[in-house]
Parts: sequence; C-alpha cells; structure tokens
Amino acid sequence: MNYIIAASTDIGNIKTTNQDSYGAKVITTKNGKMVFAVVCDGMGGLEKGEVASATVVSAFCNWANNKLPVLCEKGITDIDIRNEWVGIVTEYNEKIKYYGKTSGVSLGTTVTAMLITESRYYIINVGDTRAYEIDDSVKVLTKDQTFVAREVVLGNITEEEAKIDSRRSVLLQCVGASDAVYPDLFFGDTKLNAVYMLCSDGFRHEISEDEMFNYLQPNVMTDADGMKANMNKLIDINKQRQERDNITVLSIRTF
Repeated sequence: MNYIIAASTDIGNIKTTNQDSYGAKVITTKNGKMVFAVVCDGMGGLEKGEVASATVVSAFCNWANNKLPVLCEKGITDIDIRNEWVGIVTEYNEKIKYYGKTSGVSLGTTVTAMLITESRYYIINVGDTRAYEIDDSVKVLTKDQTFVAREVVLGNITEEEAKIDSRRSVLLQCVGASDAVYPDLFFGDTKLNAVYMLCSDGFRHEISEDEMFNYLQPNVMTDADGMKANMNKLIDINKQRQERDNITVLSIRTF
C-alpha cells in the first residue's frame, strides 16, 4: 500500500495566533509502508495554546521516529499501541500542567493521533479534534469528548441541536488542563483507495458532510497538490461562513 499526504492550516478570521499544530510522515518498515499523523488544537491564556499543541505533536512524532521501529521489529499489537500512547498523554498532561503552574498560565490541547498500516489503523483521541474515513461515504472514527456530545448520548439534546449549541466547544478534558486524562482509542481495518482525514474542530463546524464528501472523496483526492487545493477550498468556505476558530486539516490517501 502507498500513501499521499497533504495538510493545510489557517489562523482563521478572529484569532491573532494559530494554536493548532500537526505532523505527518510516511514510514518505511520491514512490514511495509505506514503513515503516522497527529493534529492538536491548543487553548490557553496569554496565547500559550500553541505551546501545548506543539509539545504534544513533538512527543508523538518522536514516538513515531524512535519507538515505532522497535514495535515493528516484534510486531505491533493493539495493547502495545494503547499502553505507549496512553503513556505519552499521561506524561505530557503532567508536564504541561507543571509548565502552566510555574508560568502562571492555564493551557492545554486536544490530540488526535493516527497510525495507518497496510492492514490496520490505530487512533488515540482526547478532546474534539477528529479522525474521519472517507470512501463511498463520510464516517467519523472518533467520539468527541465534549459537553454537548455527552448530552446527546444522555438524550438531553439531539445531534442537530448539538451542532448549534453555544456550548459545543466545551471540552470534558484536554491534555495539560485535566487532573487526569482518559483517552479514547479506536482500531480498525485500513481500506485501500480511501481518504483518512484528521482535523481541528474549526474545520468542521460550518461545512456539511456532503460538502466534505464532495471535496475529499478518493476520486478527487489523487495527488498532493490537488488534495491541498481541495482542503483549502473547504477552509475558505468555513471562513466565508464566519468560523471563528483556527482551522487545520490533514488527509492521507491510500492507494
């Protein structure tokens, strides 16, 4: 299996700092090619959210560079990924909290990280950044850790009400601002000729899944330049519709 990666980020209409961070790379191993990707959406006082997001992206990318090859030698298992990734999130929750305390600021970050192998994908999620799988439809692979998502599960509001609820960005937890962090992990079979997309919440609030499908389906995501152009069109639509947040999107096309 081969992969094409494209990414785009935008400061958006309102904010003075882009507090989103991301990273992605194709990795060649004895078990074939893999892709590791991560998107973090930072938040915090005194414009320090970018510190939290960049720190967590760096930690996960270091894992991909240094620890992943060791796992590949013995064979990757779900439990290995779970243990190592939860360990990273736990460690950096404490480190960012300590930085915030000693610097007199409050900061934190969401994280969605994804490893795609030829047969299986692995995802960790904290907060409301998301991972999607797009082939003949749009499928959300993660679950938002937000107040409104919990209200939907409890039956207190509908999914349509959640989309316009003023509390839609209120997180239940994030890395660096929670006493303890409990990530969600998701595993599944990798599809050929599909698009796997990670994004911050600013990318998805003002566009529909139909628009997402039209611009990001595999049939129109065939080269890196075209992929980036399509993602930029959706970013522009978000901004035209007065999205107030930073906007980041990263896509991986399998072929």
